[in-house]
Amino acid sequence: MSRPCIALIADPTSPEGCREYLAEAVELLTGTPPVRIDSRHFASGGTGRGVRDGGRLRLQVPGEGLDLVPDIVVLYEIPPHRRRSLAAFQDILGRHDVVTLGAGAEAWRTATEKNLTVERFRRDGIAQMETVVLSRPSAREAADAFERLGHDTWARPVVGTGGNDTFHVTTPAQLEAATAYYAKHGTDWMLSRDAGNVTADGLRHQFRVFVLGGRVVHAREHLQPEPDAPCNTCQGATAVHIAPPDLPPRLAELAVAATASVGLPFAGVDLAVENGGVVFEVNVQPAFVDGKVEVDAVAVPYIQAHLDAHAHALARGGRGTARPPQVPETIGTGREGFTTSA
Repeated sequence: MSRPCIALIADPTSPEGCREYLAEAVELLTGTPPVRIDSRHFASGGTGRGVRDGGRLRLQVPGEGLDLVPDIVVLYEIPPHRRRSLAAFQDILGRHDVVTLGAGAEAWRTATEKNLTVERFRRDGIAQMETVVLSRPSAREAADAFERLGHDTWARPVVGTGGNDTFHVTTPAQLEAATAYYAKHGTDWMLSRDAGNVTADGLRHQFRVFVLGGRVVHAREHLQPEPDAPCNTCQGATAVHIAPPDLPPRLAELAVAATASVGLPFAGVDLAVENGGVVFEVNVQPAFVDGKVEVDAVAVPYIQAHLDAHAHALARGGRGTARPPQVPETIGTGREGFTTSA
């Protein structure tokens, strides 16, 4: 059997470097590297094109001489603020005879826009800390939310990454500063009750749990020596890797439920064991902080899931996970938008 053609589509402006680990995983599993493509070509206004090719999808970027019919598309490392511009491309991937996992625009949006995550968790009964969503609030509205949440809170943007623009707010002065900060940047934000997730020796901590196909494949605990800073590794937290059997069962259960709630087959779930276990957020494309450990524990299983889906599709007489649309369509936002044609 010939090797499948794998396109790794990522945003090269991202500093996380996940694309390097995923490319390594592809080569480990198939013996050949993936075809790397800049995701911006297929965002709204990009020059990338999709052409129907016998029921399959041919990807073209004329300016770079790119022309291929992929069996598998790995769409990863897309910064949160750029995800919505790929919605049309994601729709096309879902309609054509190509394997891709976790590329649904609705699920991406639900997990990326944290106000939607909060509402989805409420609907599905996923445990979370009490949260108030704020959009250009008055000083009085912000103060009322602060009072309601007990004066020990965390402020964070509705769309953000890496714990940036996140503040521990415990005084009226800090609340005023946070309110002014988000107003200056035109950012909707949220105020959440503090989870009290501090160890006996004063370290702020939380867990990142990787879920794939309804099971936990890896986990780590983040230990932050600065209790007023987010527990992100890029904010100074240290990651301690945890084998799935060693994870508290309640956290594994919550992580799987939270991933299913937002509609993703793969995610990195941030949560705390305090308060009986609560979920903070679901990361659509969690970063890898330790190349060797997480290539083996996360990237390889993630790529293998794509290969398994491809093999299953071939066994069924197809090549992908979705049937192609019955009529030609054009999708884009302008002269150079992403298009498909018969």
